[in-house]
Amino acid sequence: MAKKEAAELSVEERLKTLYQLQTTLSAIDEKRALRGELPLEVQDLEDEIEGLNIRIEKIRTEIKEFKSAISQKKAEIAEAQASVERYNKQLNEVKNNREYDTLSKEIEFQTLEIELCNKKIKEAVIKVDERERDLTHAEEALKERESDLVLKRNELDEIMLETREEEERLRETAKELEEKIESRLLTSFKRIRKSVRNGLGIVYVQRDACGGCFNKIPPQRQLDIKMHKKIIPCEYCGRIIVDPELAGVRTDNAVEEKPKRKRSIRKTKEEAGE
Repeated sequence: MAKKEAAELSVEERLKTLYQLQTTLSAIDEKRALRGELPLEVQDLEDEIEGLNIRIEKIRTEIKEFKSAISQKKAEIAEAQASVERYNKQLNEVKNNREYDTLSKEIEFQTLEIELCNKKIKEAVIKVDERERDLTHAEEALKERESDLVLKRNELDEIMLETREEEERLRETAKELEEKIESRLLTSFKRIRKSVRNGLGIVYVQRDACGGCFNKIPPQRQLDIKMHKKIIPCEYCGRIIVDPELAGVRTDNAVEEKPKRKRSIRKTKEEAGE
């Protein structure tokens, strides 16, 4: 039913409805602009916090692995020390040089194993200290970012609360207006809005130029625009153009008429003198 009504609208009515839709959508854009960069800042903080949580978890895993390696090396040291004690006791009971040399080599090997394990433990302890410092810095950064996120979210929520009711009303108005416009024209209008930076899909003539790109409009084309007989796009930017009167904008024609009045009065005085 709505589409049927849209098809029955005259070109002038379609242009007027389309301009009203543009005004409504621009008001919605202004409400969104009030939020500024806050939504992006909130998103960035959320992403950073997620990254910090992953980093903290990774550091904790590494610390756990280093400590586990330290415990393992300590167990190996204890086992090697027990072997050294056992071999030292066996040295007192050897019956030939061959057994003595064998036990001596085993004691030397176990002693080297103990030294190597101690070296590995020292390296692991240094790594644990480094990673614990990294963990402290990461946790401090996380706490700071979480605090920033709370502030930014509160600020965004306040703005959303202030503008939500008005924005919802504007959305309802825009929806009602869209139902009055034929689908092909509406699709074209929305495509133009997306392609231009300021979101203006329809503009009025300003000082003989397009109100979107400000390129001059030829007089004949201006006349066609004033006639409201067809939808006319800008030759340069593609925006739909309407005349100021249809857009409800005042023109300065009254100012231009003043010099004419003066000339007619002057002429009258000259005639009177004759």
